[in-house]
Amino acid sequence: MVEDESALELLLARHLGAGPRYTSYPTVPVWQASFPKADHARALASCGRSGDVSLYAHIPFCRSLCHFCACNRVITRTPELPERYLGAIERELRATRAYIPDAPRGVQLHWGGGTPTHLSAPQLERLFRSMTDAFPLAPDAEVSIEIDPRVASEDQVSVLADCGFNRISLGVQDTNARTQAAIHRVQPFEQTRAITELARQAGISHVNFDLIYGLPFQTEASFRETIEEVLSAAPDRIALYGYAHVTWVAKQQRGFERIDLPDPALRLRIQLGAIRQLVEAGYEFIGMDHFAKPEDELSRALHAGTLRRNFMGYTTLDGVDTIAFGPSGISELPGAYVQARKDLGGWFERVETDQLATERGMQLSAQDEARRWIIRQIMCQARLAADEVEARFGGAFKEDYAEDLARLEPLAEDGIVELSASGDFEVTGTGRLFLRKVAMAFDAYLEPTSGAGDRVFSQTF
Repeated sequence: MVEDESALELLLARHLGAGPRYTSYPTVPVWQASFPKADHARALASCGRSGDVSLYAHIPFCRSLCHFCACNRVITRTPELPERYLGAIERELRATRAYIPDAPRGVQLHWGGGTPTHLSAPQLERLFRSMTDAFPLAPDAEVSIEIDPRVASEDQVSVLADCGFNRISLGVQDTNARTQAAIHRVQPFEQTRAITELARQAGISHVNFDLIYGLPFQTEASFRETIEEVLSAAPDRIALYGYAHVTWVAKQQRGFERIDLPDPALRLRIQLGAIRQLVEAGYEFIGMDHFAKPEDELSRALHAGTLRRNFMGYTTLDGVDTIAFGPSGISELPGAYVQARKDLGGWFERVETDQLATERGMQLSAQDEARRWIIRQIMCQARLAADEVEARFGGAFKEDYAEDLARLEPLAEDGIVELSASGDFEVTGTGRLFLRKVAMAFDAYLEPTSGAGDRVFSQTF
């Protein structure tokens, strides 16, 4: 990676803009707004033919609003609402399972939110039993959950361990008190450390921490201290996300514009400083915003060329369908993406009458499938070989993607990619900071010169 920060700042200025994170392709904004339930049902009928599936449940409840958050969430302290949710998701599981003719096993199960540990210990166990009764887990399945350390107890951790959860992701964001107060998430690091130690003592051996740079009042020095505190707990993986200022989605973020968000140059310095700290501490830079210890399976997958990406981020699973449950859950099924109703009331209305909660989705064309594979190669391997594209999808890569390759030429001039005469290319060390920008060159649904994505996607840095 280039050490000259002034040169990187010039690159940033030239390539700054909004763009997708490419957890899917085509990306959610271009999906069909009213996806036919019949198409959803047909996709489910083809699901799990490899024998395996990945399972996701979205638990939308939070006790209070974190002001940086743009996730789908419901702020509540009403105990009746989670109980109703559990009954509804059990019906959604039965309705979904009825469309799948085979009996696939779950090789991955993940709960996100919201705050999954908003559910009590008995409720967590009930949800786990419901999901694994419908889709029994493989013995070596990855079973993970997102945890807010402020809303987690020893009983909950014990139940999760008893159920077989083997990975937890802790939302940390920043350990600085001033930044925490600004984002309405006061969380002393002692809370984070305590839950980490409880999990490890209970036998949950893999711990991830999530951090965010670009938040109010952050400085290079303050975030350096955050990284030092995080390293003292030795998490297995660290996600270093850039704050997404999307006020058209999360209106509460508008106050940040008056609270000293770091400017682009400072934001870049904070990011680069954090990357250096993590790499110097022995973590592998997996891609875009993920770091892992060398012995972690993500690091091994990176070196083996088997790293993959889906709605849960970077993963080692390949060719495995994802079935999602809960409001706003996104399923990646054979030839299609499908998202459930986002609003909790609308989701209840559908699933409590034993219907699929289909809201939006997209059937993938052959060209979509090819471009999805190309974009995943960029995001996961930071390279692309023309002969591999031709072997999988036919055609003549250099001619078929001439316009896309032309869009890479300015990136090549800036040292972000290295292009060969055959159309092969590799992302440079510096260019790994620009992976989203490289992938955008192959996105057939973007309008590169219109700026139309500026109010749809977050900034790429």
